[in-house]
Amino acid sequence: MSVKAFELVPAVERDLLMGDKARINIECIECCGKHLYVGTNDCFIHHFLLDEVSSSKGKLSYVAQKLLHKYLGLKKPVAELRAASALERLIVLCDGIVFLVDMGTLETVPSAAGGGAKIRSVTAFCINENPVNGEPFCVEMGVLSSKRRTVQIYMVYEDRVQLVKEVTTPEQPCAVSLDGYFLCLALTTQYMIFNYNTGASQDLFPYNSEERRPIVKRISREEFLLAAPGGLGMFANAEGISQRAPVNWSESVIGAAVCFPYVVALDESFITIHSMLDQQLKQTLSFRDGHILQDFEGKVILASTKAVYVLVPLPLERQIQDLLASHRVEEALVLTEGAQRNIPKDKFQILHKRILQQAGFIQFGQLQFLEAKEHFRKGQLDVRELISLYPLLLPASSSFSRCHPPLHEFADLNHLAQGDQGKVLQCKKFLISYLGEVRSTEVANGCREDVDTALLKLYAEQDHESLLDLLASENACVLADSVPWLEKYHKYFALGLLYHYNGQDSAALQLWIRVVDGELQDATRSDLYEYIVDFLYSSSNLDLVWKYADWALRKDPTIGVHIFTKRPAGKDQSELNHDDVITYLEKHSGALLLYLEHLVLGRRIQKEKFHTHLAVLYLKRVLSLLSESPTDEEQLTKARERLQALLRESSLYRVQYLLGKMEDCEQLMLERATLHGKLEEHDKALHILVHKLRDFPSAEAFCTWASSCRDAAYRQQLFHLLLEVYLDGSVSERAQTAAGGGSGELEMAAVDLLNRHGEVFDGARVLRMLPDGWSLQLLRPFLGRAVRASMHTCRTTRIAVGLAHSENLQLLHDRLKERKKPIFVSEKKGCHLCHNTFSEPSVVCLPGGVPVHTHCVAQRVRDSPTKRQLTNSSNHT
Repeated sequence: MSVKAFELVPAVERDLLMGDKARINIECIECCGKHLYVGTNDCFIHHFLLDEVSSSKGKLSYVAQKLLHKYLGLKKPVAELRAASALERLIVLCDGIVFLVDMGTLETVPSAAGGGAKIRSVTAFCINENPVNGEPFCVEMGVLSSKRRTVQIYMVYEDRVQLVKEVTTPEQPCAVSLDGYFLCLALTTQYMIFNYNTGASQDLFPYNSEERRPIVKRISREEFLLAAPGGLGMFANAEGISQRAPVNWSESVIGAAVCFPYVVALDESFITIHSMLDQQLKQTLSFRDGHILQDFEGKVILASTKAVYVLVPLPLERQIQDLLASHRVEEALVLTEGAQRNIPKDKFQILHKRILQQAGFIQFGQLQFLEAKEHFRKGQLDVRELISLYPLLLPASSSFSRCHPPLHEFADLNHLAQGDQGKVLQCKKFLISYLGEVRSTEVANGCREDVDTALLKLYAEQDHESLLDLLASENACVLADSVPWLEKYHKYFALGLLYHYNGQDSAALQLWIRVVDGELQDATRSDLYEYIVDFLYSSSNLDLVWKYADWALRKDPTIGVHIFTKRPAGKDQSELNHDDVITYLEKHSGALLLYLEHLVLGRRIQKEKFHTHLAVLYLKRVLSLLSESPTDEEQLTKARERLQALLRESSLYRVQYLLGKMEDCEQLMLERATLHGKLEEHDKALHILVHKLRDFPSAEAFCTWASSCRDAAYRQQLFHLLLEVYLDGSVSERAQTAAGGGSGELEMAAVDLLNRHGEVFDGARVLRMLPDGWSLQLLRPFLGRAVRASMHTCRTTRIAVGLAHSENLQLLHDRLKERKKPIFVSEKKGCHLCHNTFSEPSVVCLPGGVPVHTHCVAQRVRDSPTKRQLTNSSNHT
């Protein structure tokens, strides 16, 4: 695809060069700064001064001023000119002779006394633009001889030339280019690279010099451009390797030059311009009768036989903008990156970022979102440039204004989409994705409010699931802009979160309560009531808790009480006083019961008033159920179980107070028995269980429960008490049986008790208590267990006695050994307590055989709270 990269501008018109002399033709040109030298076929050199002139529109033109012309006197065309500005000399090839001419006067330089200033039999020469000799006032030159198959290396001075190297070639060379020690040669049938310092050579590729004119052009350090067969422009480095793809130019190319990043080629009718970056043809200019194309320090100059032109490159930025205007994004980026070597670093970075941003917007307009995002990222786009395309997304408080000149051609998203709602939706989804990625990166620095507010608006509009995540986390959404937007799309729960984030918890709760009460519609959370409760129990604002707890409890006391029961325990200001809560909950009986259960059963708070209060509430619930008609047996059973469990497990409630409340209720005998047990009135408790309730399993369970934290003797006492109650009652039953009214239940209960818990009883005592008429067969299980328990006790006691006896013997043995061991005391030995020496043999021996004064030990025992066991011994030394 074409791009306008150059303009062809006349430099020296025909009239200025030759006047009315029609037969004069241009043969060669040379440019050094503003100085242009033209060699003609009539053996003249013309010297012009070229001035650049820019119009008001920035268009460049040239004004040429002829300074001088000089006839060389050889009557042959001037074949080649090269400037050696350091020497102020022109190197001229005319009639096969190379000689020096003064650049200012165009006078031929006479030979120096020590050597000649001319080289004869020359077909072509070139200047080494990467010299290796290091002398500042000397020029290296490669020369092709017409008589020998050699390349000669000369050193050119102000008034003489000196041969320093001669290199033989396998064929007659036709063209040469020199860089450092490397010669790039066009021979008769092939191109080759030759290192004249080491003698190494590398054949490149064949060509036929009779069919086409060879081109050998140095384009950079150790890199050359060659005209290859098939109309290709090939690149080759000093190692003979092509590191760039070839350009496809005309078969009849007669000249080539490089003006990075372009390769300019000249044929008989056209100038073609290819990119070195992607090898594509970018521009074609018509140019008749052209036969010279040279580049001089970045300036490309062409000549026909009659006039001279300059190929002026358009500013690189303009070329890039033209490509972007044609939506040729990749070409624009390739050109930008390829031009990095020719632009200062700081300027390039600014240009490159802008081009990437523009490219991103072009691809955004084409809905190529992945590519656009990558270009925005690399170009470090101010994300507000993108947000500003979407109407109303930027907050009203934003100070952002779009870049100038603009990065794109769109007024807004509607202009881009041209009414296509599908495109609008795609663009909004892209922005959601892009803002979500960049909001926590450096891209959003300095504009976090704009980014988060825009994201909130998009989430609300698109009913996006991430809206709540945004508001529940750290954000910078502008409240004034966000409130109407969330209200517009009925996102009241999200609005409450935003209020909460901005410290307006009361406003959040009022809004949520209106949703729960049905005044506002928002289906975001079906469990919003539970969320409000959670919010309140997590709040550190106690005024807020007291204000809205009543609403929550009236709505559902079972869940509402979580405001108090789930509140984390702590000693900070957010901790609620239990008494205050209980007082507050008096008007919500169900919640009060749950709260007391939380304190007593959950948190295990050991306070009598809480335990008593809970027991009273349990009792009231049971009495209430008992008073109903008909009675709900299932509910009653559950209520009594809770009451009984509390009465059994707690030891903090007021027992007498509860007994008083149950006094007139015959249905609560089991509970009364438990309370009597708490008062250690076990006989009363068992009397109720056995005689009033006839509940023998409960009587046994009572004994087990009442002795659960006591020793075995207490447990045995309780079970003996129960047995006595059974046996006393059985006497009455036998009397009633004799009269024809007894059932013998208590006697059977006594037997079952003995058979089930035989190990608890004192067997001898039980046998004394039992009636004489009971059969041994009936008591067989009890007797078997009692005998085994007695034997076990006897044997374990014997073992214990034996072990104690053994231990006593061991201690006696150790004592005898200690007595036999002498304790040495002398006037030179000191007491370990007072450190004074011994003056008498009476001492006390500490454990380990350490002797001390008797009075020291007595003093120590008096001072110590614990008496120590000491061993007295008297020893004579």
